[in-house]
Amino acid sequence: MSEGTVGSEARDVSGKLLVALAVTLVLAIAALVWCYGLSNHLSVAEQKLAAAEQKNTQLAEQQQALSDRLRATTETLGQSVGLTQKQVEARTQALMNAQAAQLMAVRAQSEKTAKLAAEEQAAEAKLGAVQTDVSSVKTDVGGAKASIAATQSDLADTKAQLQRTIGDAGVMSGLIAKTHDELEILKHKGDRNYYEFTLQKGAKPTLLSTIKLQAKKVDDKHSRYTLMVSADDRNIEKKDKSLDEPVQFYTGKDPVLYEIVVNNISKNQISGYLSTPKGAVQPMAAPSN
Repeated sequence: MSEGTVGSEARDVSGKLLVALAVTLVLAIAALVWCYGLSNHLSVAEQKLAAAEQKNTQLAEQQQALSDRLRATTETLGQSVGLTQKQVEARTQALMNAQAAQLMAVRAQSEKTAKLAAEEQAAEAKLGAVQTDVSSVKTDVGGAKASIAATQSDLADTKAQLQRTIGDAGVMSGLIAKTHDELEILKHKGDRNYYEFTLQKGAKPTLLSTIKLQAKKVDDKHSRYTLMVSADDRNIEKKDKSLDEPVQFYTGKDPVLYEIVVNNISKNQISGYLSTPKGAVQPMAAPSN
């Protein structure tokens, strides 16, 4: 082989080596650059990862605190709800008891009302029977009432006319009867004894009870008269007396008040009555002629 051929081949090998070396160098530089960039990326990523982990830790802590607060709030709320529930149950029980008591009271009142209604019906039935019996005698009673009312009216009118006055002896007399009907009322009262008389002017003395009476003078025009009274063996002249004037005198062993009232004067005649106490001596029998 010639020297030129060898030299040429040597140059070719050197060139290839240089090229290979250059490529290797470039690749090494590129690798270094890539490694540097990768290292920077890894550092940033690690920083971000550390920040993320720190953030996650903070979030976890916040979540735990929130969970604790929620648990406490839930327990407190549960206790409050429990108390409220107890209060509601107690209130409900009280209302039920009150309603039960009210219902019992209403039932008792209803029973009482029913009993009263039954008693009232029974009473009404009895009253109806009594009214039936009463109605059967109403006519007779009505007639009797009318008669009684008329009699009472007459008595009331007659009593209204009775009066007291002072007698000629200055003593308050009893009630004075001016008519026969009024005298009958006095007799029924039973306070004194009463004896009616009629005397003719100029006639002989008339025995009345324990005394004698004689009409001496009669003045019917002026309603006046004079009367002779014989009592206890003595004569008493009652002169110029008027109609309805009580003529009084005392007589008897134990003197008691006698009273004469003339309530009617006509021509030559007087009529009236003698009033004596209940304890006075009883009338003597009329002497035979």
